[in-house]
Amino acid sequence: MSRLGKLPVEIPSGVSAAINNAVIQVKGPKGELSFALPRNVAVEHGDDGITVQPADESKESRAMWGTTRATISNMVHGVTQGFTRDLELIGVGYRAQMQGNDLKLSLGLSHDVVYTPRNGIKIATPKPTEIKIEGPDKQVVGQTAAEIRDFRPPEPYKGKGIKYSDEYVRRKEGKKK
Repeated sequence: MSRLGKLPVEIPSGVSAAINNAVIQVKGPKGELSFALPRNVAVEHGDDGITVQPADESKESRAMWGTTRATISNMVHGVTQGFTRDLELIGVGYRAQMQGNDLKLSLGLSHDVVYTPRNGIKIATPKPTEIKIEGPDKQVVGQTAAEIRDFRPPEPYKGKGIKYSDEYVRRKEGKKK
């Protein structure tokens, strides 16, 4: 039995949720999100919030029970407060700056890398070596951060590259004579 799945998702004031044709839509001050519900869960909108129940006792429906509840909870959190991901650039000459909506990265390559974010994602560079990614959808914010990090992931010998602010890069010892 899912401990988190049986808890209702509370809908705060200023947020509206609607379930139409196996699609849940959540609207709030930060934006609007929708999610196609799986067939093997039953979702109801009540006075205490949104409750999720498995449609039957199969292993697949019990697995999707908690996952669906967590996704709906993340949608409600995203349209009220939003999600952020912070990146750090480590290396001599590694810089980031905004050009309109695009992010221009100088990463020691022969050319500058220009990244165009997806709709609903806001990228800011408070310092030339910091990147802040904000948006209402947790998955899209994480995917955007991963795509930017993939341009130059941190390497283990000098630690140069783009890393998450909470990431620890394991360092290796170099060659010895």
